[in-house]
Amino acid sequence: MSASLRTVVVIVLVVFAGCTGGGSPDTGASPGQSTAATPTTTTSVNGTLEVHFINVGQSVSTLLIAPNGETMLIDSGDFRDDGEHVLAYLQAHDIQRLDYLITSHADADHIGGNAAIIEYFETEANGIGAIYDPGIASTSQTYAAYLDAVEEHDVPLYRTQAGDQISMGQVTSTVLAPPEGYLANEDRNENSIVLMTQYGATRFLFTGDAEDEAEDYLVETYGSALRTTVLKTGHHGSKGSTSEAFLQATQPKVAVVSSAYDSQYGHPNEETLTRLAAQSIPTYWTATHGTIVFTSDGERVTISTQQDAPTGPLSLRDGTAIEPGTGPDVSLRTEIMANGDVTQLTPIATDGGATLALAEVHADAVGSDTENLNDEYIVLQNTGSDSLDLSGWTVSDGSGRTYTIPDGTMLDAGATVTLHSGTGTDTTTDLYWGSGSAIWNNDGDTVTVLNTTGDVVLEEEYS
Repeated sequence: MSASLRTVVVIVLVVFAGCTGGGSPDTGASPGQSTAATPTTTTSVNGTLEVHFINVGQSVSTLLIAPNGETMLIDSGDFRDDGEHVLAYLQAHDIQRLDYLITSHADADHIGGNAAIIEYFETEANGIGAIYDPGIASTSQTYAAYLDAVEEHDVPLYRTQAGDQISMGQVTSTVLAPPEGYLANEDRNENSIVLMTQYGATRFLFTGDAEDEAEDYLVETYGSALRTTVLKTGHHGSKGSTSEAFLQATQPKVAVVSSAYDSQYGHPNEETLTRLAAQSIPTYWTATHGTIVFTSDGERVTISTQQDAPTGPLSLRDGTAIEPGTGPDVSLRTEIMANGDVTQLTPIATDGGATLALAEVHADAVGSDTENLNDEYIVLQNTGSDSLDLSGWTVSDGSGRTYTIPDGTMLDAGATVTLHSGTGTDTTTDLYWGSGSAIWNNDGDTVTVLNTTGDVVLEEEYS
């Protein structure tokens, strides 16, 4: 195909459409007209939604499997391997059909496998239902091959914009961006398809390579409707993404970064990680955790990874690199509980089956808190079956005041330890913060416990 002919293909095949299940345009919407402005409300659900962040190095690819068996693939890996790792992953998981292929934008590190995946599913499997694209072209050979495959196999291709929806049974994905008219002079990154996927009370926000202008648009347009359970950080965790204002609006309980361990672009950027750390957001990185699988039953989300690694944002690089296409199957690491919006990160199991829980918060001491600091305390309990070494772990409140648990502090199975705010002599059952003022707010606060590698072991709000 010549360059001019490819331009014609974009105009002819990429059409305005509201998106509904089955890959057909929503006849209730005129061309270019939004069909929905915000994510859907919470409803009761049955079954589980799986969200697989595939380890693809300096790239991204995410597979969704809905309870009704429908599938969605957001991006397809890097052009340097023609999406080889993504296609191998889909085949290994016996994905026979892609109902929806989402091209977040046309950069070659996001559409690297589009041509090969279209070819495979249209000739050796059960096809692709439809492809959704923001409609801004690229001059790369990778983009040309993608359009050639679309044309050869006559796969429906729709231009997608804010307000469109895709439904996979009880899983609803709402397109939040790009808006009609585009942003930032049609910059491809800033006009990535941004998708909010909701299942029951749990939400996943997929941001493509969105950065400053896209995030500003999202915050201004949607505000608190951006709140999510899991956030895929924009542009592989670049400096221009995941701003403080965006994090305040989204309030994620977990963030995911997809990039290479030795990224030539320095992804994830240290300033971005610092912003995540400032809000105590556990962060998973495909470079060290490998493939990351979230499973939602509508009320809770479990997190499984190929290997254990730090989730403290500023400790991510302390983990060991895992190459794409290698390593073991995923293992369960932790879970997030939800009640409407997600409010609690439950304890993660430690080696040998020991588990830390917050048994009690006694924030309101008898009389004056300041004059009776040892009657202000929290109680931690090992609810697992094996002993737990708390040496060097930290406990902090919502304002960031931090206490470090002394070396040699062991918590036997079923045992508790009480951390008092005042002063005293530490024992096996009682520890003392040594503060001269009250720590825990009587009207509500957040208790956070980190282990020695910076992982969030426990984070719980009380009111």
